[in-house]
Amino acid sequence: MKTVGVEQGPMYDRLLLAVDGSEEARHAARRGLELAQRFAADVDVLHVVPQKTLRLAVSGDEKTQLRERGQTALTAVENDASDREFGQQLTTSLREGTPAVEISEHAAEQDADLIVLGRQGVTGLKTKLLGGVTEQVLHRAGSPVFVVPNEEQPTPTAQSYSKLLVPTDGSDNAEAATLHSIAVAASYGSTVHVLNVVDLQDAGGMFSAGGLDMQFVDRLEASGQTAVDRVADEITAADVALDVETAVERTASFNGVVAGVREYVSDTDIDLIVMGSHGRSNLKRQLLGSVAASVLRSVDVPVLVVNRQQQ
Repeated sequence: MKTVGVEQGPMYDRLLLAVDGSEEARHAARRGLELAQRFAADVDVLHVVPQKTLRLAVSGDEKTQLRERGQTALTAVENDASDREFGQQLTTSLREGTPAVEISEHAAEQDADLIVLGRQGVTGLKTKLLGGVTEQVLHRAGSPVFVVPNEEQPTPTAQSYSKLLVPTDGSDNAEAATLHSIAVAASYGSTVHVLNVVDLQDAGGMFSAGGLDMQFVDRLEASGQTAVDRVADEITAADVALDVETAVERTASFNGVVAGVREYVSDTDIDLIVMGSHGRSNLKRQLLGSVAASVLRSVDVPVLVVNRQQQ
């Protein structure tokens, strides 16, 4: 990823699209192609034949079929690129091994600025990968990861991200996503929503079994407002043309911050979430990525996940 000054944010020069032969992966690849066109980025398309699946094949013909299935998935993306008159360089690769390891290593070898993959997929034996390959890539990869859920629209074109959400808890890890949100919002003319969720269940569990003191809640909300204002100021300083809205929302759900994010996405018709992979709760307890992983499972919009070192 190339950073050409705060005012421009990160630029994506090379994207890796990981496909497994599932329709969801192909939908994700289409999103990736559209994003690559926006940033004039080259694209690598990768299919990994799982070594575990190859070991289960009982004949050479079955192994050949698995490899051919992978090549078919790669060819499908090449055809999609041709249909949309994709003008940048596009290369395809077929590898064998553990999918998350191979995807992460290939991204590093190709110096990919962004990995694009579906939230779910299937192996050669049609077993679900939900939370498996995708979450392993999130933990392993040195690049930001753009995760796309399944979509009703089979052939999305010129996808517009008119409303972009940046959740923040005030931590450096959470705010690692800010530059990426600027780059995407500037390219698509998005309105950027910056959100802090005050988790009342989390706070109550630590401080009061009989209910929270409202002055304490007010302090949490004030802290949240400071966090969203800081991100909003950074976005505005980078690009004054961007529209930025801030919000601090309470949630009393036992699902905590994730419930607040999910409700905001639904109520505000958010098209894309850009968030850090790690953060802290309002009480400064480390979440170790649990919020990002839970958001990925529970929202039906793409999520771009960024690690602090990936700014």
